[in-house]
Amino acid sequence: MGDSRTVLEALAIAVSAGVPTLLWGSPGTGKTSAVVALAASLNWPIEVVIGSIREPGDFAGLPVISDGAVRLTPPAWAQRLAAAGHGLLFLDELTTAPPAVQAAMLRVVLERVVGDVRLPDKVQVVAAANPPDEAADGWDLAPPLANRLVHLNWPVDGRHIARGLAVGFPAPSLTGFAQPPSREQVMEARATVAAFLELRPTLALQVPSNGGAPGAGGHELGTGGGGLGTGGGGQGWPSPRSWEAAAKLMAACKAAGAPDDVLAMLVTGTVGEGAALEFLSWLEHLDLPDPAAVLANPDAFELPRRGDRAFAVLTSVVAVAVSAGDVERWDAAWRVIAKAARTAPDVATLAARTLAAHRPPGARIPDALLELTPILRAAGLLDG
Repeated sequence: MGDSRTVLEALAIAVSAGVPTLLWGSPGTGKTSAVVALAASLNWPIEVVIGSIREPGDFAGLPVISDGAVRLTPPAWAQRLAAAGHGLLFLDELTTAPPAVQAAMLRVVLERVVGDVRLPDKVQVVAAANPPDEAADGWDLAPPLANRLVHLNWPVDGRHIARGLAVGFPAPSLTGFAQPPSREQVMEARATVAAFLELRPTLALQVPSNGGAPGAGGHELGTGGGGLGTGGGGQGWPSPRSWEAAAKLMAACKAAGAPDDVLAMLVTGTVGEGAALEFLSWLEHLDLPDPAAVLANPDAFELPRRGDRAFAVLTSVVAVAVSAGDVERWDAAWRVIAKAARTAPDVATLAARTLAAHRPPGARIPDALLELTPILRAAGLLDG
């Protein structure tokens, strides 16, 4: 589960990365206070919206006839956030919101649209929920809504509570806001996730099965059980959307210098426990070179023998070169691919296809392409 400091650091990094986040925990354990404290530390406005007392129209907008047309008027909280241009939208008591309200919230979480108003990109979404068996008249989250959130389990530590009562609770860590990830870091993280899914394609999409048991005394949405930490319908699960979010969080963790336990918590909360366990174990033994360092000295590069490592290295190198968009690194990437083609032509073909499609302005055909003529022709990138 992790201690409160780890969870708070993970929360701050998720907010900085723009990934909607859900804190799971028992009632009265300080989830709301932690989110309010995070907003105060950032000097951001915060709007607290309690799902159990809202109607679908509070998220979809209330229809109003104006000048012969129907407009969907957003509620006051959405108008205030739109006017501020930034802030936190805190959706509290998510599991007490009935299915119709959860459905209306989907567009807010995914697209930041409330009625006819789009919330600014700098408005971030954080939610909190009690496990369905601890919520008053609680519901499991529908898989589409759960898949749009990174799920963090809020810890309860008696000693931490005792110290907080005595001397005050610590402010959330803002480590994740110190240095946003570079474009190269984002592309490298996406390439790493892509390499894993190339190896384990069945983990790209695993929709929770129907028919799971709801929380004790709660309601069933027909979406699978998924109690706290189970990775079922109410928790994270693998999909293209959640893997993309995991890549964003990996890049943010690298930029912030976050420890491994924070990264593990965020990846687990995004794609679910089973998929995260496989991915993190694979990542631990991957031991890849820095793609920027490879591009700086391509002649010293040696392609790993393991197929998944070779794919990950070349994918990352090409992603960084394409992201940089300059002639020097584009040429260097071709030299790397040319070396790779001698021992792994199939992997080199995939990398060459991507690199050839992103030729920067002013780039000349590099000498390395002479070595690559057979694989480029096989990939359909050369005629004849």
